[in-house]
Amino acid sequence: MKKIFLGLALLSASFVFSQEKTIYEFTVETIDGEEVNLSKYKGKKVMIVNTASKCGYTSQYEQLQTLYEKYESEGFVILGFPSNDFMKQEPGSDEEIAAFCEKNYGVTFPMMSKVSVKGNDISPLYKYLTTEAQNGHSDNQVKWNFQKYLIGTDGNLEHIYYSKTVPTDKVIIDWIEK
Repeated sequence: MKKIFLGLALLSASFVFSQEKTIYEFTVETIDGEEVNLSKYKGKKVMIVNTASKCGYTSQYEQLQTLYEKYESEGFVILGFPSNDFMKQEPGSDEEIAAFCEKNYGVTFPMMSKVSVKGNDISPLYKYLTTEAQNGHSDNQVKWNFQKYLIGTDGNLEHIYYSKTVPTDKVIIDWIEK
């Protein structure tokens, strides 16, 4: 009987410790320097995208803004994370990035402070997004600017789309609308 109880206890413990996290466990800094806990977005569908203002994909800001305006009232949010990890295509300060996004694309979706999305100094959120043991979805890497992570209303990673998939692609629209 003791062996059965011990076995059940170990099984329960391994189940508890293997539970993946959600994005709601992370606090990030906005581009304006304010701390925001991602639990603020509970119940919403979230697109997390790493951005850069000197990239061939920079024009995706326009589609991101269009998507945000169309679906924000339906519980959809985009979180932009500027990153300088790919060929130094986001060299500006947070203030310069915010001004660029506003002036050139009228960005009103939440923009966060510049982070690293790969390497030894990867941000905790991006470590979560790229590590299956944490996200329960997949091990992956951010391959380039404007990679999109789609997070369900439960805070779990559901899909990853690389830079070539534009924000208004049918697969993304279908996901938002379902």
